[in-house]
Amino acid sequence: AVVSTQSGHYGRGDLNLPDGKHCVRFQHGTTSGRRVILVDGKEVRNTGWQFKLVGKESFLIGKYKACVIIEANGLNYTYILEVDGKSLKRFVENRKKVCRTWIPRVGGNPHRVVLGSL
Repeated sequence: AVVSTQSGHYGRGDLNLPDGKHCVRFQHGTTSGRRVILVDGKEVRNTGWQFKLVGKESFLIGKYKACVIIEANGLNYTYILEVDGKSLKRFVENRKKVCRTWIPRVGGNPHRVVLGSL
């Protein structure tokens, strides 16, 4: 989901990957061009002020290559989160086809079990 404010746009995406759940948040300053990306609460990218308001910012989510693509559409912006070269939707659909995930409770604690190709 993307939220617009006077200082820019903020977005968030939650992902379930084989190594666990991850939260990706980004900030795009629409007047400064500044881009900040956080993965699981840790800042992994901060461009600072720049002239270019659109483009692609690459980063890692665990071992997976990811990027946020920022495109201008008139006065509006479009944000696309890609993981391993696929849109988030396609990546999730593909993972569902090749993996099965269970979270059984053992001794009262949840454990993630993933079967399939990584």
